[in-house]
Parts: sequence; structure tokens; C-alpha cells
Amino acid sequence: MLQVSYIRENREQVLERLAVKNFKQPQLVDEIIQLDEKRRLTQTQMDSVSSQANAAAKQIGELMRAGKKEDAEALKANTGAWKSEVQTLGEQLAVTEEELYQKLVLLPNLPHSSVPKGLTPEDNEVVLENGDKPALPESALPHWDLAAKYSLIDFELGVKITGAGFPVYKNKGAKLQRALINFFIDEAEKAGYSEVSVPLMVNEASGFGTSQLPDKEGQMYFVGLDNLYLIPTAEVPITNLYRDVILRADELPVKNCGHTPCFRREAGSYGSHVRGLNRLHQFDKVEIVQVAHPDKSYEILEQMSAHVQGLLQKLGLPYRVLRLCGGDMGFGSALTYDMETWSAAQQRWLEVSSVSNFETFQSNRLKLRFRNAEGKTQLAHTLNGSALALPRIVATLLENNQTEKGIKIPEVLVPYTKFEWID
Repeated sequence: MLQVSYIRENREQVLERLAVKNFKQPQLVDEIIQLDEKRRLTQTQMDSVSSQANAAAKQIGELMRAGKKEDAEALKANTGAWKSEVQTLGEQLAVTEEELYQKLVLLPNLPHSSVPKGLTPEDNEVVLENGDKPALPESALPHWDLAAKYSLIDFELGVKITGAGFPVYKNKGAKLQRALINFFIDEAEKAGYSEVSVPLMVNEASGFGTSQLPDKEGQMYFVGLDNLYLIPTAEVPITNLYRDVILRADELPVKNCGHTPCFRREAGSYGSHVRGLNRLHQFDKVEIVQVAHPDKSYEILEQMSAHVQGLLQKLGLPYRVLRLCGGDMGFGSALTYDMETWSAAQQRWLEVSSVSNFETFQSNRLKLRFRNAEGKTQLAHTLNGSALALPRIVATLLENNQTEKGIKIPEVLVPYTKFEWID
């Protein structure tokens, strides 16, 4: 959530940056500024009347002690009107603050100055491309056929048990999943991240804190009886570990990682681009999260991007890094890098990670602060990234490494899988 003081003091810049994100309600900025002026005026009036009432109460006490009862009673007659006015102003203030809050939560985060303008994924900027795309024979199979051939994943059985988008991993397919999870966690720990195991359901306050709510209700599974949400990503519970926390400056950056299943209702379209593992309702992911000093967060964003790229390099997967344009960014992000791997059998790029800096957007909602060198509290920056999401990693590993003999397992995974081939 943006800070009202920043909006008030930087109106033109706010409007300019919101335009980069193709925000369709710029009038909200002026409405917020006007409501903030009304709030501050009401607060000033209430403070003034309260001050008068307090001064009168003190004077009444002095008059009573001096034996001037009639003067005290005359003055006391005015305090009733002051108290009534304070109550009325307090009620007006509460209404104005609620109206201001409801408009504030509709504003997305401001994009960083490096974010390119654009409306669709086609407008994203390719930052770099790494690795050679494998040349497969014409007989090469997409991952869903490979999964059936080697009895790795049963999509139909998942439909029977739950529905579309909930695959069942079997045999070496299940072992490959577990191997990737352990490999990603181990690599994160080598990079200084502390592993946490977190709940798979969160309350509304947690969803609001990381800006999934009120923006993404339709994309999350809701457990109505208990008013809880299944997590769309481990970012939500891990970041919320620090809700209402004041850290010391020397504790920054805080680095956590965690593996969870993720649940998303958004999958629902049809066609080859969402077939197999390309888009699921439930999938596993290892997430990395940092709470950082504002002066260091963009340096840390580059480090997190490099960490994800290092995983792809160790797996031997060709990939590219995209800087998302304004129209393709998430609601709360200030800058996002997407990592995509090349699917040789499908002949297309598949997104496998997003790494984002939220600056103070989440921490303002979370009331996540640190105490600076002057002893004052200020909002920290939050960052997170997929390191990595499994489904499309599995898809590209199966497709790109298929041979006449079978599917070759990357060398770094063999200590985890305990096998070199799927055959």
C-alpha cells in the first residue's frame, strides 16, 4: 500500500508512474489527496476542541479548590458542548479514514523507473538469454506423452480424484519432484537462506499484507467455513512471519526459503499452451524471501535473480530473463524479472520464476519496520522469488533431455534421484 504522505507530496510523479502500469483510475489519486486533507483538517479541529476542553477541566478544578463554585459551574456548562463536538468530529474522522483506506487499497504499487511501458507480455524486455536450445529429432515427444510413456505422471487419475490441474506423480516422476525440491532447498541454504516450514492456509490479514487481497480473491481457493485461503505461493506465509515486527538494522537482510504446494484457481483455459504441466491448479514450489534495507533492495534483487539463473545453469536448461513491462506486472510489484526456460519439444518459452522487489508496498500493509541508525523506525523493503516452481522445470527437463535410450537426468540431481536415467 502506498503511503499517503508520498502521494500528497509527489502527485505528478505518482500519476506518471501509474500511467506506466496502465492504471485505469487515476482520479483516485486526487480523491485520496482530498480525503487526506479532510482527515487532517478534522483531526486538527478535534485536537483544538479537545485542548479547549482539557484546559477548561483544569481551570474548573482550580476554581473549585479556590472556592469559586459558581464560576466553576458556569464554565462546566460549556464543557458539555465541547465534549459533544469532540465526539462528532471523532465520528467524522473515522468515516473519512475508512473512506481514505478503501481508496488507498485500490492503488497498485508504483513501478520502478527502469520498468518499460507496455500492455502485454509481448512488450516485456529481454534482458539476457543463456544456453543453447537443444535440437531434437522430429520424433521427439512433449512432456505429457513422455510422462505417459515412462509412467511418470497420471493426469487422468488426478482428474478422477480432484479435477483438471491436479496431476498424480508416480514412480520416478515422484522421485524427480522430491529430488528437485531438495536440490532447490539445499542451494538456497548455501546462499544463506534459512528454511522455514509454513502453513498452507492463511487468514485474510495475511493475504492483505502481501497484496493478494483485495486484488486476487478470484484466483485463490477460499475455505468459507473458517474464512481462510489456500496459499497461492509460499511468499504469503513466509513474508507474514514479519507482520507487526520491528527489526534491528543489523538484522537486515532477513533471508528465508521454504517449500510448499501452491494452489491457484486461475488455470481454466484450454489448448496446447496449458496442456500437461504447463498450467496447474496445484503445484510445488521453493520460494526465497528477503526483508531488506531500502538502500540495498535493488542490489539484492539482482542477487536473487542471479541465484535463480544459477539453478537453471546447473540444471543445464537454456533460459532467458525478462524485465516485465508496466502492463504485465503484478499489483504489488515495483520491478519484476521473469525467468523462462526453452521447451524444445513445444518450441516455446515457459515461465518458471518471477523475482520481484515490492519496496515498501507490502511492508506498509504488514507494518514491517526496522530501527535505523538514528533510532527511528522506518519501513523495510520486501522481495521474493520462485527458486524454483517445479511443473515447467519438470516439463523442460523431460523434453530437452530425451534420447533414444531414455531421459538423461542432470548430473546435479543424480545424488538426489539416485538414478541417472528414466527408461
